[in-house]
Amino acid sequence: MTARILALCNQKGGVGKTTTTFQLARAAVLAGRRVLVIDNDPQGNLTSDITAEPVGADEAGLADALSVRSPDTMRDVIVPGIWEGLDVVPTSGRALGSVRDELVVAGVGREVRLREALAQVREDYDLILIDSAPSLDQLTINALSAADSAVIVTHSKKWSLDGLAQLLDTIASVKEYTNSALSVAGIIVNQHEERTVGGAGWLDELNAFAQTRGLRVIGRPVPKRVVIADATEAARGLDQWGSAEATALGGIYAEHLTVIEGAHS
Repeated sequence: MTARILALCNQKGGVGKTTTTFQLARAAVLAGRRVLVIDNDPQGNLTSDITAEPVGADEAGLADALSVRSPDTMRDVIVPGIWEGLDVVPTSGRALGSVRDELVVAGVGREVRLREALAQVREDYDLILIDSAPSLDQLTINALSAADSAVIVTHSKKWSLDGLAQLLDTIASVKEYTNSALSVAGIIVNQHEERTVGGAGWLDELNAFAQTRGLRVIGRPVPKRVVIADATEAARGLDQWGSAEATALGGIYAEHLTVIEGAHS
């Protein structure tokens, strides 16, 4: 079975893409999937939480698999993740930022380097999750060019809603020029403040926006809860946290995964 590749994206920072990637990976592992997570953000926050052993700044990672200056392949840079069934393509240090700059001035084919690198290992997994930086730069375009589907992670907030049209324009451009098979799996609403008037109002606006663009809002919104960030920062799935609230929240990510996989079947 060929892995489905999902690019989690939003050019706005702080919407919880990394946390969502982490907890979706946990849900997938629990469902028996063979999972590869790619840390496509130069900050490397996901790497620090999801690799079985710390990755040093001088160790090989995604940057090496993407750069023409390195002989390393994608298979060469994969390291074990914190759970059985999980592997990681890590990012640490400043190397990926340098490769991003390299891609800006590169010529033909720069948008598909990640897709070409993943071709070597795609058959080894059931699901590949790409956590992208909060930008619409060449790294994000590479993620979208490699993906079967984009998963948009956003807040139910005005400033998050305002940026969705720009992101969808970028996705449309990638679909036109480098990845005609790219689809949008849907929108995950994260850190939702369900008890506030503003949160409810902007969720309605988001649902209306999604409907006009032919998009789905995936499952239930993920509520704003400290335990989600705490569990992720402690490198734990919500089911491992030991509270009924955390376990219930983990169920939301499992539902999201089911919806996304169902759309692909």
